Amino acid sequence: MSIELDHTLVPARDRRASAKLLATLLGVPWADSGLGPFSAVYVNPGLTLDFDQADGPLTIQHYCFRVSDAEFDAILARLNSHAIAYRSTPHGPIDRQINTLHGGRILYWSEPDGHVWEMLTVSYARPAAEPRQES
Repeated sequence: MSIELDHTLVPARDRRASAKLLATLLGVPWADSGLGPFSAVYVNPGLTLDFDQADGPLTIQHYCFRVSDAEFDAILARLNSHAIAYRSTPHGPIDRQINTLHGGRILYWSEPDGHVWEMLTVSYARPAAEPRQES
């Protein structure tokens, strides 16, 4: 069996609103509540983002989604329809541009708590045919 990330916590000041917004933008299901005190976003059959209510200062996180070209277009349309600003770099100015420097399309947006969301069509983090290292 390969190792896969099953779920992770996303701290939020309003877990329900943050989960609903991300699920709406990605076009995936979500649950207001479920197992534990979380609002879950079901990114795909193997990954859930559990939004956790945080009352104190938040550490800003970066989350990246690899998507198909059709999914990219659909999410971009939803970002535009919700008037959510996006940019071509993780921390740069809002330029409403799409980054194409790595052989695909990439864009970034921030949600109300400041977390940086990224979507890309081609991973720059690893070559497409990277062999798995066995030990």
